[in-house]
Amino acid sequence: MATTIEIPSRVATRPTWAEVSLTTLQQNFRTVVKKAGPDVTVCAVVKADAYGHGAVECSRALRDEGARWLGVTSLDEAIPLREAGIESRILLMTGFWRGEESEIVRLKLTPTVWEPWHIESLENAAARGTQRQPVHLKVDTGMGRLGVALDELSAVLEALSASPHLLLEGLSTHLASSEIMDAPSVSEQERRFEEAQKMVGAAGFEPKLIHMANTSALISRRETWNKMVRPGIALYGYYLPFQRAGREVSGGTLRLPVKPVLTWKTRILSMRNFAANQALGYGGTYVTRAPAHVAVLPVGYADGYNRQLSNRGRVIVRDHYAPIVGSISMDLTLVDVTGIPGIAVGDEVILLGTSDGLSVDALEHARLANSSPYEILCNISKRVPRKYGN
Repeated sequence: MATTIEIPSRVATRPTWAEVSLTTLQQNFRTVVKKAGPDVTVCAVVKADAYGHGAVECSRALRDEGARWLGVTSLDEAIPLREAGIESRILLMTGFWRGEESEIVRLKLTPTVWEPWHIESLENAAARGTQRQPVHLKVDTGMGRLGVALDELSAVLEALSASPHLLLEGLSTHLASSEIMDAPSVSEQERRFEEAQKMVGAAGFEPKLIHMANTSALISRRETWNKMVRPGIALYGYYLPFQRAGREVSGGTLRLPVKPVLTWKTRILSMRNFAANQALGYGGTYVTRAPAHVAVLPVGYADGYNRQLSNRGRVIVRDHYAPIVGSISMDLTLVDVTGIPGIAVGDEVILLGTSDGLSVDALEHARLANSSPYEILCNISKRVPRKYGN
C-alpha cells in the first residue's frame, strides 16, 4: 500500500520582503482624482502586477476607494482580477491575441482595438451575446508602437460601422514625451489626435471617453486630459522628472503630492571584519582603504536589486546610510557599516524607503542605474514576498 507523505505549507522565512501600504495607495488615488477634477474619469493602471506591488490587492484597494476603471496590459492580467471578484471596468490597453475574443466578452472586459481583425473577431464573439461589446480605438499619433495610423483610420471606422454588436466607447492615443516640456512632438501628437477625433465624429461616432494623458501629462499638460486620464506610476508614489532645454525642472505646478507605496527591507545575515587593502565580492571591484566592518545582506539581483547599484548605491540601517561595496551578486549584497554604533546580525535594513529623515527611493535607484522608477519597481522579483498593511 502506497504511503502518502504530507508536506506542510511553509511561510517564507528568508528575511527580505516588501511592505505595501494600501492606505497610501488610496491616498495617492484621491490625490489624482482631485487633480483631474469631477469631469474627468480616472483609469487606475494596475498593469505589470500593479508595477510590482500586487495587482489583486492593489485593485481591491483602488476599487474600495472608488476606482471605476482599471487598466491592464492583456487578458492574462485581467483574469486574476475577475477571479478575485473585482467587477470594475477593465481596459485591455495593448489589445488581445486571436482566440481571446470570446473570453473578453464573457468577462466583460473592454479591449483596445486598432486592427481590422480585432473588430471582425470581436463582432463575431459579441453577436452570440445579448449586449453590445464596448471597445476603445487607439490611434498612433507618433509613438510608433500600437494604434491605427491616420491614413488607415477611415477603413477601421468603416469596419466598426459594419459591426452592430460593437460600441465605440473610447478613443485613445499615447504620448511619447509628456515629461519633456519643450518637446515639439507632443504638440504634433495633440494635433494628430484632434484630427482623428474629427474623423471619428464625421463617421457618425461619439465615443464618450477620449484619453491620452498618462501620469506626466496629468501633471503637466491640462489640455491632454479630455474625458479620461490613465495614471500609473503616480498611484505608487512616483513620476518622472520634468525637463526643459535638456535640464531637469521642478516646482510650481510640476508636482503631485503622492508618496511611495512600497518599502523594501531585509536584515543583516552576517557581519565581517576586513583589514585594509581587502578586495570584496566578484571581481574584487571594491578594495577596502582602511579596516572595515561589513554587513552581508540576503538580497541580490535575483530579487531585482539592480546590479548597477554596485559600489554606488546605499541602504539605511540604524538610521544611518551605509554604502554598497563590491558587486551585487545573485543572492547577496555587501554594505560598509563601519562606525555605525550597535550594528548586529538581524538588524533591519531599508533598501527602498525612509527612516528618521533619511530616504532611498526608486528615483535614486533609477538615476544610479541609468533606468527609470518604473523598471526599478517592476523588477522586484516574485522571490520577495509582499506584505500588505496600512
